[in-house]
Amino acid sequence: MMYPLVLDLAATGVPVAVACRVLGFTKQGFYKWCAKPISDRDLEEAHLINAAYDVHTDDPEFGHRFIADELHACGYEASERRVWRLCSQQELFSLTIKRARKHGKKPGPPVCDDLVERDFSASGINELWLTDIVRHEALLNRVEVRDHHRLAVAAAR
Repeated sequence: MMYPLVLDLAATGVPVAVACRVLGFTKQGFYKWCAKPISDRDLEEAHLINAAYDVHTDDPEFGHRFIADELHACGYEASERRVWRLCSQQELFSLTIKRARKHGKKPGPPVCDDLVERDFSASGINELWLTDIVRHEALLNRVEVRDHHRLAVAAAR
């Protein structure tokens, strides 16, 4: 929110109208914010976050669905989606969830040594060769080997 910046600029002597015009919003919005700097929604969400944090510290294995049920039992009116958003913002996650790896595999050792040390820059042609072999099954098993500067160096059947 840019309204606190307008307050700081006004304290240094910049007119409010000029600051609001430069920052791109109206004076009416600024003065409305001055009358009530914290909205009802922000205040309600702060109370909801505190209650969700209390529920999570009591039972850290609870996820956002159980936290939403507990908040509803305590008398708070909030949807499960809203509780999920607030729990995600505050990083209130269940402690019993273990994230599965993709396809259940661990990454193995590197296949070959890194001879170019991840530096793929070459000053000219035939300075650096990369093994990028492309097999075209539809074109009678044609294989291409590519150079760093030129697209196709060798083609064979």
